[in-house]
Amino acid sequence: MIGLISATAAGSAGCQRVASAWPGRTRVYEGPVRDAVRRAFAECEQLVCFLATGAVVRLVAPLLTDKSSDPGVVCVDEGGRFAVSLVGGHGGGANDLAREVGELLGAEPVVTTATDSVGVPGLDTLGFPVEGDVAGVSRAMLDGEPVALNAELAWPLPPLPTAVVTDATKAAEAGVGGAGGAYSIRVTDRAVEPAEREVVLRPPSLVVGVGASKGAPVDEVLGLVEDALREAGLSAKSVAEFATVDAKADEPGILGAAERLGVPVVTYGAEELAKVDVPNPSDAPLAAVGTPSVAEAAALVRGGELLVPKCKSAARPAMATCAVVRRAARGRLAVVGLGPGARDLLTPRAKDELRRASVLVGLDQYVDQIRDLLRPGTRVLESGLGAEEERARTAVAEARLGRAVALIGSGDAGVYAMASPALAEASDDIDVVGVPGVTAALAAGAILGAPLGHDHVSISLSDLHTPWEVIERRVRAAAEADIVVTFYNPRSRGRDWQLPKALAILAEHREPTTPVGVVRNASRPDESSRVTTLVGVDPATVDMMTVVTVGNTATREIAGRMVTPRGYRWQEEPQ
Repeated sequence: MIGLISATAAGSAGCQRVASAWPGRTRVYEGPVRDAVRRAFAECEQLVCFLATGAVVRLVAPLLTDKSSDPGVVCVDEGGRFAVSLVGGHGGGANDLAREVGELLGAEPVVTTATDSVGVPGLDTLGFPVEGDVAGVSRAMLDGEPVALNAELAWPLPPLPTAVVTDATKAAEAGVGGAGGAYSIRVTDRAVEPAEREVVLRPPSLVVGVGASKGAPVDEVLGLVEDALREAGLSAKSVAEFATVDAKADEPGILGAAERLGVPVVTYGAEELAKVDVPNPSDAPLAAVGTPSVAEAAALVRGGELLVPKCKSAARPAMATCAVVRRAARGRLAVVGLGPGARDLLTPRAKDELRRASVLVGLDQYVDQIRDLLRPGTRVLESGLGAEEERARTAVAEARLGRAVALIGSGDAGVYAMASPALAEASDDIDVVGVPGVTAALAAGAILGAPLGHDHVSISLSDLHTPWEVIERRVRAAAEADIVVTFYNPRSRGRDWQLPKALAILAEHREPTTPVGVVRNASRPDESSRVTTLVGVDPATVDMMTVVTVGNTATREIAGRMVTPRGYRWQEEPQ
């Protein structure tokens, strides 16, 4: 919950504006400001104070206890010009909240956290539990001091500064990662204490399979799990989930233990678990729930290394069993659509994925469009036209090494772009995320008016990957079906006859006066567009940077815009 506090009429108006926009996330605190701040600080995860920063500093200073638990505090000035992240930039989420509030109110977000200011990911913002000298190691990265990355587990990480050395030989040459008190980052699920000048990141690599008799106490289940992890030298902070059989999905002891560890419970059918090869099958669970193993099978069903075979709780009779598996790190491939070219048409999600990736793969001219958005340390693998399959294979191969990869394409990456070859290359050993983008057809349609107001189809006229006979058959089908058609890749220097042929096919079914929209470089600085007709369009003015949209028999030119009626009945009624 976000507590909203103000002391003036202008501040109150700001509070109400935020409360109206986020009704389920906010609560307005009335009354004397000091009391309101105190109550909100105790009851909310975050605060937005429409007060001077000096006043808020004095009000919250006596309430601060620990940066890991204090709420994030954002201040908005009386004029609504700035949203200042004051307290809890990372741990309390104040930096992100300042950006959200700024976007909502039209205010400039002010973030002074050092890592955010220079585009370096904060070690406490990676989504992993973190221990050790976060401030010292972060400062070393910012100052360009060598920092050793000791990744016992190859887990996807965002880009880290070039001062972070991952190669053991280079680390030795730089004098980092040894016992000399140099700075280091360790990625491990083992129960180790951070050394001096070291940060330990705990990736969610462990799956705990759990079986329990009906009515098993929470303390018995939790105690068994904690003992098993401790004896194996594993950290409870790296537990990703509990896994069990469907029949135990509502078992209070399992649910309660998982809640106290802060992890979800995942369940599987007995039939699926029965197919898992385990070292310690038993007749008891087979008779009770239909599988010879619950704990081991549930932990192993998605693969991994069995670190702790099935063990039983110490109670007599024992009412709980558990097993622990380390799952291999899964690389992450984000296939990102950059939109038609304009920066303001690049989605926020796409920007987030670009900054999350440690490896970026793309066409050189597309990389140039977004290079300034990448974090320092991002490894860029760019190539020219014609290397699409190579880029797809490279992106998948990098993800299979456990890295966070972004593969970029223009428009929407799933439309005549990189998603198809990448997903054809990928298998289920990596995580794949699709990030949609504004397509060229949509961008051109917005410029032309509303040509796509009814059924429409996109057809590429490039016969590089598709035989012309297939393309022609599709054009004829669209012509006969009276569907609006957007032509991608309409004409190039070495391919100049396909567009006239396609237009001639459409002309067999549509009037010569059918509106045709021609848009070149949609949304870019040298954008150009015109609305003409099927008989008036000149193919010689069209190139590969152009999108051609041909209306159907209902499309009209109205005030210089292409409009394809949706067919609403109320539009047909006499006025």
